[in-house]
Amino acid sequence: MTAASSFQAAREFLLQHRTAYAEAVAGFTWPRAEIFNWALDHFDPYAQHNERCALWVVEEGGQEAKLTFQELSARSNQVANFLDGMGVARGDRILLMLGNEVALWELMLAAMKLGAVVIPASTLLTPMDLADRLERGRVRHVITGPEYTGKFAGLAGDYTRLCVGAPTPGWVDYAQSRVAPETFLPKGTTRASDPLLLYFTSGTTAKPKLVLHTHESYPIGHLSTMYWIGLTEGDVHWNISSPGWAKHAWSCLFAPWIAGATVFIFNYARFSAKQVLGALESYPVTTLCAPPTVWRMLIQEPLEKTRHHLREVVGAGEPLNPEVIARVHEAWGLQLRDGYGQTETTAQVGNAPGQKVKPGSMGRVLPGYRILLLDANDEPAEEGEICIDLAASPLSLMTGYDGDPNKTADAMRHGFYHTGDVASQDAEGYITYVGRADDVFKASDYRISPFELESVLIEHPAVAEAAVVPSPDPVRLATPKAYVTLAAGQKPSRELAGDIMAFARGRLAPYKRIRRIEFSDLPKTISGKIRRVELRQRETGRVQDARFAEEYFEEDFPAPE
Repeated sequence: MTAASSFQAAREFLLQHRTAYAEAVAGFTWPRAEIFNWALDHFDPYAQHNERCALWVVEEGGQEAKLTFQELSARSNQVANFLDGMGVARGDRILLMLGNEVALWELMLAAMKLGAVVIPASTLLTPMDLADRLERGRVRHVITGPEYTGKFAGLAGDYTRLCVGAPTPGWVDYAQSRVAPETFLPKGTTRASDPLLLYFTSGTTAKPKLVLHTHESYPIGHLSTMYWIGLTEGDVHWNISSPGWAKHAWSCLFAPWIAGATVFIFNYARFSAKQVLGALESYPVTTLCAPPTVWRMLIQEPLEKTRHHLREVVGAGEPLNPEVIARVHEAWGLQLRDGYGQTETTAQVGNAPGQKVKPGSMGRVLPGYRILLLDANDEPAEEGEICIDLAASPLSLMTGYDGDPNKTADAMRHGFYHTGDVASQDAEGYITYVGRADDVFKASDYRISPFELESVLIEHPAVAEAAVVPSPDPVRLATPKAYVTLAAGQKPSRELAGDIMAFARGRLAPYKRIRRIEFSDLPKTISGKIRRVELRQRETGRVQDARFAEEYFEEDFPAPE
């Protein structure tokens, strides 16, 4: 069996068992290949004479761009030939910094066909961020839009410059690719173990790590992601995600095109929950994936008034709060399904389509993974760090942290890949997220899961988002403090702080209750994840007995009778 046919067989198996979790887990094995190029061996054959829509990009003003699978195959061939003429060679590293525009997908496929390595970059990066990526990423080529070329002015490095959009002095015009041949002949073969993607992590706790993926770890590994989302051939899939981060590749490239679904994009200058719901009414989106931050904003709107075409709704990036899941089900009758993975992996754990969902649980281990929860001594535990068994040869795992063998060795110590995330598991195999190992803390000698407390807080109608961190306390060592962002129309006040504390007190065990509240915007990475590390540092550095603005303590309010 060839690598391509083995991949297709695995794909067909998961599609056939889309709602049969036990059978899918028991019968699935990763397709193995020595030589494999997903763009050449899967996408192009699938695209041949295929007039169904592969990519559908809608702008805020209503303008649309649509490409069929066949058109996108031919167009990416042109771009591959053009890049080859520019000197892009196998193994060269390309920093790709574009928004959600057609050229992004053309270039991703073209680079894959050439065997080049893509470093996806967010358009929000600063010149300092880019200088780090150019140096540590050993970048040979930069591709960006005219509005971002100025960020590279003065940045050292021997790299070619290609601009997508209006012609820009000193930059090669991407429009020249239109005259390149539509037939592409690869120079040599692509080994499945060859590097393909280099991701700089979002850096929620430290300097970004460089995560290296191959032509099998993401292109083949996202079979698990396709299964978790519940995609089928012909779906119109919208993943609300910005380019530059791994989740974009997860659900805006590999998972939908493995299934044969349309990648749908709705671009807006500024996020608006009302606009998102309007787009769901206007366009035939059947599957929707969005980060919890977006879902928390959507439930602030009257969801029940939205007429949509959705069959599957999922969330990933951070855990989904039970209140959000309940609100979506109440309004739409759909089960919002949680999923878990990392930049270093594909989807590892998830609530699969058609399966029982337990409130608060992010689901069960997905096909292709063997996961254990390990304690501090790397022994199995009911609650522990989520770890992947390396003996099971997880094809979908990164090769390592590029340029940092010590960090790689530490992450993969004792025969397991350590995620750094803590969870618990019940007798049926359902895994419940507790928190990042760095975020879980002790108060009065009790372990506190910030996520559990945050999930209670956002049930309060005035709370849009919350982040819980330890605050120094002379008696308890640390006490739970909530940083709270209020819903639209709400204003900080002493009375509201007391009401939120009383609300949480009625729903949490005494040792877990929130004892301090501060109304504040939450610091986030440019990928949208809450930077609790900044909040912890702020608390560590506070002056004893001092108060921050809009901060309230439990002792400010009379004890309930």
